[in-house]
Amino acid sequence: MLILALDTTTRAASCALSRDGVVLREDAIDPSRQLALQLPDALEAVLALAGAELREVDAFAVATGPGSFTGLRIGIATMQGFAFAAEKPLIGISALTALSAVASPAFLGSRIATWIDAWRGDVYAALYEDGREAGEPVVANPADLLDALAPRKGAPYTGKGAPYTDQAPAVLAANDVLFIGDGAATYREMILARLGDAARIAEPASPPLSGIIAILATIKYRNGHLPPPHAIRPLYVRRPDAELARDRQ
Repeated sequence: MLILALDTTTRAASCALSRDGVVLREDAIDPSRQLALQLPDALEAVLALAGAELREVDAFAVATGPGSFTGLRIGIATMQGFAFAAEKPLIGISALTALSAVASPAFLGSRIATWIDAWRGDVYAALYEDGREAGEPVVANPADLLDALAPRKGAPYTGKGAPYTDQAPAVLAANDVLFIGDGAATYREMILARLGDAARIAEPASPPLSGIIAILATIKYRNGHLPPPHAIRPLYVRRPDAELARDRQ
């Protein structure tokens, strides 16, 4: 089973090809060049360099966000084009879920905070415990998120509605949190200053995600999740500026 995957949600954009859940090749996409112009060639190149052809691909996979609105839309549109032309499924994977999957094998038993830089002093974030997402993804100020992660040790958390907390356990002691994502790289000093020895930053903090997206899509494919290209939905978390401006008018 061949899966061709793409991530354009973060600065570490990449594309990958996997066969039966094993990544054959993962290539970075040059962030300094216009994304829309290089994606088709980059995807065809990863196929060629892995010794595969487009007609052999069983399904396509793409990061659904959150992240750069422009990158997200271009990435999804590109993979929709490939999937429609090939008449194959297009499987969407959250970039936050992909980040947690990258971190999980090396950090079993601890909480994983996935942070994607949302600019304007915010991050897109989700907290994972024992491999499961503890609440819905949020866009929030990193200092507020760190306050929620590090209350007085052993004290019950009572801040209903604060970031991470609606579905999180009642006790959030400051013990072993791994931060991963370009947001973790941006706010590294703040994280370590606030949480001290309880915090760790993944290395690399902002890994390419297309390879793990291909693996996660393989699992979904084997479980019978074969959505048509038109069914994919981006995960924005924060509404686009154009929509906010329209509402203000």
